[in-house]
Amino acid sequence: MRAELDDHLTHLPAQAPRGVWGAVMLAIDDRGAIDWEATEETIARLCAAGVDGIYSNGTAGEFHCQTEPEFDRLCDLVAASAARARLPFQIGISQSNPRVARERLTRASALRPAAMQFTLPDWWPPSDDEVMRFVGGLCETAPDTPVLYNPPHAKRRLTLEGIARLHAAVPSLVGAKLPGGDANWYADMRRELPGFSVFVPGHTLATGFAQGAHGSYSNVACLNPKGAVTWWQMIRTDAAAAAKVETRIQAFLATHVLPFRARYDVSDAALDKAMAAAGGWAPLGSRLLWPYSSVPDEAIATLAEAARTAFPEWWE
Repeated sequence: MRAELDDHLTHLPAQAPRGVWGAVMLAIDDRGAIDWEATEETIARLCAAGVDGIYSNGTAGEFHCQTEPEFDRLCDLVAASAARARLPFQIGISQSNPRVARERLTRASALRPAAMQFTLPDWWPPSDDEVMRFVGGLCETAPDTPVLYNPPHAKRRLTLEGIARLHAAVPSLVGAKLPGGDANWYADMRRELPGFSVFVPGHTLATGFAQGAHGSYSNVACLNPKGAVTWWQMIRTDAAAAAKVETRIQAFLATHVLPFRARYDVSDAALDKAMAAAGGWAPLGSRLLWPYSSVPDEAIATLAEAARTAFPEWWE
């Protein structure tokens, strides 16, 4: 049975992502600027944790707040750090302005990432024709295996059938980060997207992998990247034990992390940053780039204690 579960990884195209990937997060100093030295150290520690790859400019990476010079500097830093670690990396080129996203893609492609991540334009939700034009245009600009990020809060949510049509029209679209769903959703996924890499949220990876997903851009790795890697190995060797860990992870998030959203009126990026600060694995605080609010420092110590109580084996 375990060989059968792993089989869907081997049937992906060679360049398609799989496994647990860690988010590059920005260290922010007391002035509200990016601390580049601490960010570089954070990337190095993430690479050393055993993740299958790293990626920049996801939600936790605050792509929506970066200036273009900051974007370029971070891309260079990620590429150099990943090269030293001999680890694949992806660069997120998402931007509300689709023309700026395409310009980011042009510049970043020179660094030869394993893939590019992008979101759909989000100021005005694009029509089907506009989605096809946008994705096709990105792939023509840099035909190097782009990956679609279509999160639950996107203004235009694509169906699995819609993604299948995109993939058929634009074969270099090799993967997507999707929110997952119930057993029916996964059955539809397996039918509509054979040979296509589907990543699901980190805290649902055991369930997702058992249903045919291929990995995660992992929020669990925000808390403890080595713990996320250990769990991924367990998912592939001991499904029953991995399912129990998933139950613990989801209980921890529901009890200790998700309440921050209402209590402090903060974003998902703030939750990821708070987990990283509580995890203590890198020189990262909970601060976000202006103008976004973060989980206050006084809550981080309590969260850190709760994390070590919930997952003591990750901090042994």
